[in-house]
Amino acid sequence: MSWWGKIVGGAFGFALGGPLGALLGVAFGHNLDRGLGKFTVLEGGLDEASNERIQMAFFTATFAVMGHIAKADGEVSRDEIEMANQVMERMNLKDEQRKLARDLFKQGRDDTFPLDEVLEQFRQECHRRTTLLRMFMEIQISAAHADGDYSSSERNMLRRVCKGIGFSDHEFLHLESMVKAHFGSYADGASTSGPVRPTVADAYAVLDVASDASDAEVKKAYRRLMNQHHPDKLVSKGLPEEMMKLAAEKTNEIKQAYEAIKEQRDIR
Repeated sequence: MSWWGKIVGGAFGFALGGPLGALLGVAFGHNLDRGLGKFTVLEGGLDEASNERIQMAFFTATFAVMGHIAKADGEVSRDEIEMANQVMERMNLKDEQRKLARDLFKQGRDDTFPLDEVLEQFRQECHRRTTLLRMFMEIQISAAHADGDYSSSERNMLRRVCKGIGFSDHEFLHLESMVKAHFGSYADGASTSGPVRPTVADAYAVLDVASDASDAEVKKAYRRLMNQHHPDKLVSKGLPEEMMKLAAEKTNEIKQAYEAIKEQRDIR
């Protein structure tokens, strides 16, 4: 049974539990205990059952945390709600899945949302797989930029989320640079019309290498990032298949950055 099939079948309470399971329970109208309680993380290899469980946790955390970040500045604007809808559109979610995502987004906006506990469970459910956690963080940062108003409150909240899943501030700055390269550099509060071709400076930031790095170092960084963002590999580690398109977009951005540097250096 797929992760979505387990949710529809009501098996998520047993399969997930903890604050993430409670969020799903509320979304489906089940009387699950909303207290944090205890949760268990599957041990051993990433078999089919645990993979489905991770996919369930990833989907739940993605939209609930996205809602919480949108509320960082005190209120959720119409643009931020539309931003969440755009993410769902890019994922080609079914009507039932979109309804669930919207409910999770709404729960994330609640003042009682247990962010730290949700992040702790999500990190453990992912078995600390950094590639999967990195994709989660990239989605959150991209969503915060999508409405063209990247506030200091949202940035501070994103830093907190990044720390909550075990990433350093350097990693946050790198992921932020990747997203800014996607949307284009702009001053705080300024709007953007959408994705633009990255500048050479953006390209180096995307690959997380210095402009005076050797060609070999640039190529190594490119290959490392492509390996981290390979859609099939991410799905095998627990990324919901519905999010493969987002992962593919990331690999395309990395390719564009590498091509920009190759062109600048006249590398064949």
